[in-house]
Amino acid sequence: MVPVASIVCMAVSAVVAIGLPVGLFLGLRRTLGLRVVPMVVGVAVFIVFALVLESLMHQVVLRPAPDGTIAMRATSPWLYVAYGALAAGVFEETGRLVGFTILKRRFRGVRTAVSYGIGHGGVEAIILVGITMISDLVISAMINNGSDFWLQQTAVVTPLTTEPSWMFLVAGGERVFAIVLHLSLSILVWMAVTHPKRRWLFPLAILLHAVSDVPAAMMQAGLLANVAVVELTTAVVSLAVAAYAVMWFRRAQTEERLAVDATV
Repeated sequence: MVPVASIVCMAVSAVVAIGLPVGLFLGLRRTLGLRVVPMVVGVAVFIVFALVLESLMHQVVLRPAPDGTIAMRATSPWLYVAYGALAAGVFEETGRLVGFTILKRRFRGVRTAVSYGIGHGGVEAIILVGITMISDLVISAMINNGSDFWLQQTAVVTPLTTEPSWMFLVAGGERVFAIVLHLSLSILVWMAVTHPKRRWLFPLAILLHAVSDVPAAMMQAGLLANVAVVELTTAVVSLAVAAYAVMWFRRAQTEERLAVDATV
């Protein structure tokens, strides 16, 4: 049987993963004047650059075995960490760069970055956590109802029935900080794309993205086992990047207001 507490935690994580990006967009749409198109571009860029291109790169570099095992993870764990973190940074931030280069032709203002960031981080949350949690909820209900088929799927049943309930809640909490990070990096890359003298913010965004992924990559490589340490470190990095991005966001808003005043 899947514990009721686990089912509740799955439901909470699913609501957070799906509801947070939707709520953010609807809540900020009127305040900041967010547009739908940049958000859609953020969704498309994540799918193309992270799910397709980055995944193809992983197939070439990591060469996972049919059962999913990766030799590099065991033989060269630090190389695995460095590659995984940098690959995520390079592909996703390059995707942002491409997306903003297209968007800046029709859309103005740092609000474009906010809308894009919600799309990019939101679709990641929905795909990686939202859909997964909904699937786990459905399977859990079937297991608890005595489904013979699922009871025979040991690889699926065991994690759902033995994993501590709070672990299912961690996924939702982690997505909160991931979305914060995506919003922050979107602001930095937008500033790099729209201001020639601030191009250096693009490689900085790659570096910050890579740093944020190091704890999770270390855990995957077996170099770090404490989930609390991983999540706390990731949260601290995300909040630090957010504080830096807020500074640029405010500066951008000030510059935009001054530019409007100058044309009046």
